[in-house]
Amino acid sequence: MSDTAQSGQPLPAGVDGLVHDWQADQQTFKGVPWAKSMMWIFLLSDTFIFACFLVGYMKVRITATEPWPDAAAVFALPAFGIDVPLLLIAIMTFILISSSGTMALAVKYGYERNRNKTFWLIIATAVLGASFVGLQIFEWYKLIDDGVRPWGNPFGAPQFGAAFFLITGFHGTHVTIGVIFLLIIAFKVRNGALEEERPGFLTKRRGRYEMVETVGLYWHFVDLVWVFIFAFFYLW
Repeated sequence: MSDTAQSGQPLPAGVDGLVHDWQADQQTFKGVPWAKSMMWIFLLSDTFIFACFLVGYMKVRITATEPWPDAAAVFALPAFGIDVPLLLIAIMTFILISSSGTMALAVKYGYERNRNKTFWLIIATAVLGASFVGLQIFEWYKLIDDGVRPWGNPFGAPQFGAAFFLITGFHGTHVTIGVIFLLIIAFKVRNGALEEERPGFLTKRRGRYEMVETVGLYWHFVDLVWVFIFAFFYLW
């Protein structure tokens, strides 16, 4: 931080100077789009929800009286005549992490006002997200067909089913909502609503390219949460 305030006067010593410098930070507190600020607040609250789910899952797993199912065996997928542990989960993780790359590029080209590249990169992100949801539906179908239920399962501790459907279902809902918003923003980009800063597809608010970054924040958050779910639920 600087040693002088914006007025040119020396900053007060100690904590008072730190507070004075921080509260006068124009970049931090002014000029930030309202939607981006609200998105950060929403993501903070959502972080607490996912954290509660994961902490609750760990508590249930540690205190379960019956053996916890082996994730490597439960989520194995046949390939070339053998069961490959966590193959489907690895594919899903690769797809979702890749979508963060396309989303980051969409934000970059959005601020460069490259409408065509921004549109197709957002569409690619939405397609990857929809593919993830499709594979998750297949995963649910496979486990339900194997007898897994929220109240029990044939692999061990009955709490496994409840934890699995709650955590992956809540995350899958977030991904689905994200895909919907990505498509909305993509068509706003396609119609020129963001470039011309006019109301566009499904909204009366003036469009700006910051909207791409705002949706990108949500998408990166969803991807980050999946990393924790992958580590705690599938690898543990």
